[in-house]
Amino acid sequence: MSKVTLVIPNYNGIQFLDPCLNSVARQTILADLEVLVIDNGSTDGSMDCLEERFPWVRPISLDENYGFCRAVNEGIRAAKSEFIILLNNDTTIEPEFCEELLTAIQKDTKIFSCAAKMIQSSDHSRLDDAGNFYCALGWAFARAKGKSSELYSYNQKIFASCGGAAIYRKSVFEEIGDFDEEHFAYLEDIDIGYRAQIYGYENWYIPKAQVYHVGSGTTGSRYNEFKIGYSARNNVYLIYKNMPLLQLILNMPLLLIGFAVKGLFFAKKNYGKEYWQGLKAGIELCKKNGSQKVRFKPSNFLNYCKIQLQLWVNILRRVKN
Repeated sequence: MSKVTLVIPNYNGIQFLDPCLNSVARQTILADLEVLVIDNGSTDGSMDCLEERFPWVRPISLDENYGFCRAVNEGIRAAKSEFIILLNNDTTIEPEFCEELLTAIQKDTKIFSCAAKMIQSSDHSRLDDAGNFYCALGWAFARAKGKSSELYSYNQKIFASCGGAAIYRKSVFEEIGDFDEEHFAYLEDIDIGYRAQIYGYENWYIPKAQVYHVGSGTTGSRYNEFKIGYSARNNVYLIYKNMPLLQLILNMPLLLIGFAVKGLFFAKKNYGKEYWQGLKAGIELCKKNGSQKVRFKPSNFLNYCKIQLQLWVNILRRVKN
């Protein structure tokens, strides 16, 4: 049985498959690696490409585009290994990528996930992501985006791992649940990292595991109606799901400020309507999916306190970022 399973979701990403899978083929632990490509109903010939060029990859074909969460959940359930690496299709990875992540997560059973150092594919001197964070303003952010790739060269505990290049401990999914498929895409990695922390697990950033990321390979741009609407929707849902009532009341003033600032930001980019509609859709989703809320347990009280401290500290980290 393989030590680790690499799960790559794909939707009409045939142009990315060659460079991505060729880099996977150069992994130092390839013999201990099972590779799954979960296809979300592509119509561009992606599955034919896999069959012809990469027969060592195990494909799982879905009948339509169910989104990132459903795709990776299918991969996680199909995997038989103890550890799962999630990798975006618009990436290429260094030969030691999988080995470094596997080594890091095996150091402590309290580690749920380890995130890679993501570097911009178009400019290897610039970072794309050096760990994901979430703050009390309701803002999620990738640390150091656009900064020198020489920075953040040390292992560090983070709020959550970017699902585009990270390793996860499969047994923890069985305890806290899978990626929430209501997210479809966006903030699902913050949600799962947040949930893991409530249960007392940790997320780490491992810079020796390096990946080069095109970015927006499926949606096509950093800002678009789909992304802004879904991100706003999912943010409301994420807060509702993971914060017990008292914590929600405590953070509400800062959250309202954060939403207002984001609303003004997107209004200036002519996306204000999409943002506010997304927030409204998020409220409706909370009403619909009340059963998905993480139930407060007194035994997790200290974990909530640790999370709250991070939410405050991460405001300063966001300003500095």
